[in-house]
Amino acid sequence: MGRITLINTSRPENDMNRVKFENGRIRFDADRLFYKDLNFLLRDVLKEHKPEIISIHNVYGQRYIGTNLRQNVKIEIYGTPGNDLGAFMDGPTIEVFGNAQDGCGNTMNSGEIVVHGSAGDITGFAARGGEIFVKDDVGYRVGIHMKEYQGKKPTLVIGGTAQDFLGEYMAGGTLIVFGLYMSEEQRHRADFIGTGMHGGTIYIRGKVEEHQLGKELGKVEMKDDDWALMEEYAYKYAEHFGYNHKQILNRDFVKLVPLSLRPYGKLYAY
Repeated sequence: MGRITLINTSRPENDMNRVKFENGRIRFDADRLFYKDLNFLLRDVLKEHKPEIISIHNVYGQRYIGTNLRQNVKIEIYGTPGNDLGAFMDGPTIEVFGNAQDGCGNTMNSGEIVVHGSAGDITGFAARGGEIFVKDDVGYRVGIHMKEYQGKKPTLVIGGTAQDFLGEYMAGGTLIVFGLYMSEEQRHRADFIGTGMHGGTIYIRGKVEEHQLGKELGKVEMKDDDWALMEEYAYKYAEHFGYNHKQILNRDFVKLVPLSLRPYGKLYAY
């Protein structure tokens, strides 16, 4: 294990002692490190060394990790990152070996976030590109304001289930909920699904009642292209989390789309 030396840095010496080479990658120790110091240090190392992989250990709620990064690097996080993980990022891959808090992937432009656990509220908020995979469950208002931007199309894949207002005000992108830890008799938890939705598509594997849906969207029949898309993302999910992708495809899916591109257009019309 060797120390990292930065040429142009004003970081305190005790911060630099946290950064070392280990098994061909750069390793951080984030234990009790203030979130601003962690993020400044991360940017210093990326600028100076341009590593392919960085692993950050002992993460306990530090916010904004990976925010606005614009280079091809893989960041492995061991612990629980705080709010807005990967916000505005454009290119990196972030893999979390634990849970993620609120706002994961906020307005991300491209790249990938993989969470080996659950994620909090507003995961994927206003995402306009990239992919997010969550092994287990997510919180409230997940996928809110997802959109498509200049040919980019975000995709959010949830292995478990979600809380209320899933896909609220979606304007684009794809939201997939596999419900892998539910029996066939159980219905998904979320109510008010797709409230205000005016773009994009939601796919839900398993049981969803009509009263759980927002009035702005409706169920449509799954076509061959839809099943091909489910197979693609079932395979990706299985690759990330060690699952059998064929077991994901052994139940029916519900496809939900908005009924109007302007669901509230008449509300403000004279």
